[in-house]
Amino acid sequence: MTEDHPAPVLLYDGVCGICNRSVQTILRHDRRGTLRFAALDSDYARAVIERHPELEAVDSVVFVENPGRPDERISIRSAAVLQVLRYLGGPFRLLLAARVLPAGLRDRLYDRFAAVRYRLVRPYDTCPVPAADVRTRFLDA
Repeated sequence: MTEDHPAPVLLYDGVCGICNRSVQTILRHDRRGTLRFAALDSDYARAVIERHPELEAVDSVVFVENPGRPDERISIRSAAVLQVLRYLGGPFRLLLAARVLPAGLRDRLYDRFAAVRYRLVRPYDTCPVPAADVRTRFLDA
């Protein structure tokens, strides 16, 4: 990305097994190699939450565009997932068809899945350390 448009950041639940697998999938398919990541309990995420107090009680994936800039934008829950799909491009863009569903319905489906994620895949005790070749893409790693 450029200085005018810094790389987006994805905030995620660092101990969630599904979230970590999703991040690994994103890393494998990120052709640009610019998306960065931070756990929701990291110092970086806390600074984002401080700038966006409405995120205080959010336990969801958060997509941050133009991080740290006056025009910083955040997307949460299903909107964040759609932003990731848009960012990845290629065949992932086909999944953007989910935009035809009303946001409220998408978010209810997201919330239902999020409510059972720890039962589907056991959570980690601590946030896993990223592989050395991608560690620079993780903020506060």
